Amino acid sequence: MSKDTIRRRAIERLERGGLARFPSEGRSVPNFRGAENAAALLRRLTIWRRARAIKCEVSAPQVWLRRAAIAEGKTLYLPIGNQHSEPSFLEVDPARLGSHAWRAVSLRNAVRYGRLVTAEQLPSLDLVITGALAVNRQGAMLGRGGGRFDLEYGLLRHLGKIREYTPVVTTVHSVQVIDERIPMRAHDVPVDFAVTPDNVIAAPSLYPRPRGVLWDLLSSEGAKSLSSWRGQNRERNQRLKPGRG
Repeated sequence: MSKDTIRRRAIERLERGGLARFPSEGRSVPNFRGAENAAALLRRLTIWRRARAIKCEVSAPQVWLRRAAIAEGKTLYLPIGNQHSEPSFLEVDPARLGSHAWRAVSLRNAVRYGRLVTAEQLPSLDLVITGALAVNRQGAMLGRGGGRFDLEYGLLRHLGKIREYTPVVTTVHSVQVIDERIPMRAHDVPVDFAVTPDNVIAAPSLYPRPRGVLWDLLSSEGAKSLSSWRGQNRERNQRLKPGRG
């Protein structure tokens, strides 16, 4: 089964079951009923309690985790920019923002109140949270496509901001957890945990994690959309090949 077919069927299951919640369409992953319960369940995990610096997608289902992180004094790093630009992030630090921090859980307000930082300026990350359209119990995961998440992960891995065992997690509805095989290539990033509104799925470590930006293996769509940024940074890109760590 192709990745596009898996994505389409995941959206159809959410919509047919009345499980989609606004916003359910667009360029990000769809929102779903019970996202707040999935977030509450994830917050019970040790990987959450120990995390201080968290990279988190700005997709709708993960807003509950962004709110919780701010309430608990954790620092968020939200990826921004389009697929033609160099990866950059908005730092949302409750200690620095004070009473404004809770406003910055949305991208619009994070732009207003957050601090723009480059990948090189990020600290070592304790946790990576991503949105997903579909995931299976082996940890294979599909987002919207385009390769942006894989690019960010590879870059941060190369820079030492993400380590081999830095946890990668997602929150999804149970209908987004599928039994079918999800095709995984060398640049695709697996998840360690997929958390639904009523279950925590701990995935076995079946898939190797990319150690850098694997340009040649990014999807054709992603490679095309990122070509302008890559072309402007050819010298630097020579340093973004997989390392040994």
